Amino acid sequence: MKYTRFEKARIIGARALQISMGAPVPLQIPEGMLDPVEIAMLEFKENVIPITVVREN
Repeated sequence: MKYTRFEKARIIGARALQISMGAPVPLQIPEGMLDPVEIAMLEFKENVIPITVVREN
């Protein structure tokens, strides 16, 4: 699925908030990566974010 830039921003922002509140991360995080936004962007790039988008016509 191709996401719009607005959907991508919302997904990454929501996931970063979840990570900052202590949600488990399904990836092996590189040493020294502490920023929740960077971790969420890495998850988005690897396509493992546990968030779905439902579009209405």
